[in-house]
Amino acid sequence: MINKYLMIHNEIATKIEAGDYTTNSLLPSEHELKEQYGTSRETIRKALNLLAQNGYIQKIRGKGSVVIKNSKLDFPVSGLVSFHELAEKMKEKPRTIVQKFSLEKPNEYIRQQLNVKAKDAVWHVNRIREINGERIILDKDYLNKSIVPHLTKEICEHSIFHYLENELNLVISFAKKEIVVEEPTDEDKELLDLEGFHSIVIIKNYVYLEDASLFQYTESRHRPDKFRFVDFARRNQT
Repeated sequence: MINKYLMIHNEIATKIEAGDYTTNSLLPSEHELKEQYGTSRETIRKALNLLAQNGYIQKIRGKGSVVIKNSKLDFPVSGLVSFHELAEKMKEKPRTIVQKFSLEKPNEYIRQQLNVKAKDAVWHVNRIREINGERIILDKDYLNKSIVPHLTKEICEHSIFHYLENELNLVISFAKKEIVVEEPTDEDKELLDLEGFHSIVIIKNYVYLEDASLFQYTESRHRPDKFRFVDFARRNQT
């Protein structure tokens, strides 16, 4: 016999897919669902948590359970893909807004991430990624000027990787990645359309050339409801 919370999950998911609960609408409150299904609040919470995990709803503090589109974009964690390349596969045309473009002396944190010295110059580029009119990614890029001697705002609006590979003839080889979930900063709240979300997914990228030179450090800060982070793994037989 199916568990009660799974039955409730399946019934609500079916209603969302059928359009009975539309995108951006609120589900009934936990108390209302408890009365509707004649069950405990704990069972309702299990069903709602599973709906959130499966991409049907987003639980927002102070609002309740908001129905979201079950169409997250697949973001390849193990791949080394630029946003421009990812955007070409999207049905909706995205937009890149260069919010900051400067050549500066790195602070201590960036010196450690890029393994540069205090006297070295670093390109600092903040790019807001907008999809369907929503600002959902903030990319904070830092590039070593000794490896990337020239950069412009126009290049950053298009694709930095494309410029490096096709104009500077650099061979981008591999990246080390770290994924964390944190509370949004004031900057995140100002530059992204977070709409009450109280967490943000951060992918930290350390990008290397074929000679193992570290030339770029990026913090890619994502709104959590828009992406599904995917990977492919193969087990090695011993």
